[in-house]
Amino acid sequence: MKQEIEKLEKAVLEELKKVSSTGGLKELEVKYFGRKGEFTAILKGLKDLSASEKPVLGKLANITKVKLEKAIEAQRHKLEGSALEKELDTEFFDTSIPGKTPQMGHIHPLSQVQEEVERIFSQMGFAIMDGPEIESEYYNFEGLNIPADHPARDMQDTFFIQDKDDPKHGHMVLRTHTSPVQIRTMEKYGAPLRVIIPGRVFRYEATDASHDTTFYQVEGLLLDKEISLSHLKGVMAEFLTRLFGAPVKVRFRPGYFPFVEPGLELDFSCLICNAKGCKVCKNTGWIEFMGAGMVHENVLKAGGIDSKKYQGWAFGFGLTRLVMMRHAVSDIRLLTNGDLRFIKQF
Repeated sequence: MKQEIEKLEKAVLEELKKVSSTGGLKELEVKYFGRKGEFTAILKGLKDLSASEKPVLGKLANITKVKLEKAIEAQRHKLEGSALEKELDTEFFDTSIPGKTPQMGHIHPLSQVQEEVERIFSQMGFAIMDGPEIESEYYNFEGLNIPADHPARDMQDTFFIQDKDDPKHGHMVLRTHTSPVQIRTMEKYGAPLRVIIPGRVFRYEATDASHDTTFYQVEGLLLDKEISLSHLKGVMAEFLTRLFGAPVKVRFRPGYFPFVEPGLELDFSCLICNAKGCKVCKNTGWIEFMGAGMVHENVLKAGGIDSKKYQGWAFGFGLTRLVMMRHAVSDIRLLTNGDLRFIKQF
């Protein structure tokens, strides 16, 4: 085999001298170093050598390979340089023409606001969690206290994945909220817990200026001992104040969600009219923002949490709606249609 390696090295170097184009160089590389190349065949044959021959010939083969690769690379630079010189000699090039500045992209407004939301909650001690967008019925519904016969399923049973089932947890579906990650996080980390879950969700919606089949949510979950809704009120007031850069008040209204009890709606004071009443807040002085409540006992049990020892609250708001409010975007579809005339404004 030693003679074969030396013979092959000599042959490659001889052919290399005759190569006059990058195309010919490519053919030479394939001939000797391609998947079915002659040198590749020698390397594959090393495994059949005896224990005493393998280290000696293996080293020789590697040294030869490196030497030939360097020779090929040197010839490539030489050929490319010659081609460039030839082009400059035969074609006119005005060196005084200014160069073209490449267009630079920037972060999408949805991602901008998501990063800011994550930063604020991180500063308040919340971890950022993520989960699969294709979920099982169990995590998306049953584990969140929404059984198959629950009325809430009529609004959210949507976008099932054909012929893809989880043997343990039922049919697979595009998640309709980021709440499934609450169950997964409780199962993995237990309590106490303080997390937010931003992400993309899907629902069968009739699209219009304020509804779309794909949008973004942020959910939050806090579990500990002796937790009450007063903690939620303080956290959200601080979050919105930091987000909008101005003092914000929040209020609770009764609301219903299957996975919390009691459930509530949270509004914040309108910053446009200073809570005095305007068209944006419908002359109420308040902006509807999100749903929240104390985590239902059944949800805690599904996550493996002792409901006698721990309690907590959860909330969820539309990140897409938040972006629309912040930038006065009138149509939700503008955020996902890829129109650069719109995106470049942010």
